[in-house]
Amino acid sequence: MKIDKFEDIIVWQESRILVCNIYDAFKLNRDFGFKDQIQRAAVSIMNNIAEGFERKGDKEFKRFLYIAKASCGEVRSMLYLGSDLKYIDKEDFEILYEKTDRISRKIAAFISKLNY
Repeated sequence: MKIDKFEDIIVWQESRILVCNIYDAFKLNRDFGFKDQIQRAAVSIMNNIAEGFERKGDKEFKRFLYIAKASCGEVRSMLYLGSDLKYIDKEDFEILYEKTDRISRKIAAFISKLNY
């Protein structure tokens, strides 16, 4: 299957939803440094997928996918901190953690496909 635009990439679509979920989960949080960091890391996932795709080369795309995957790890790390600081409850943590884990695995699979 040929992908013509980044909006067709499933993991980009899921990352976009994750960004909205992160913004919603922390919208009332008054720790602006924390909130800014987790939101920026989440946005970085979808934006790096889009930017890498638009570079029109597998080597560049892979580089940006690795950055997106790293940002996904940063979001997961921040989720732990948010949970430790009681900024989110256990259920929200688990839902968001699972989404970031699934996105990270999909990005890794995408990278593997580009290696062939």
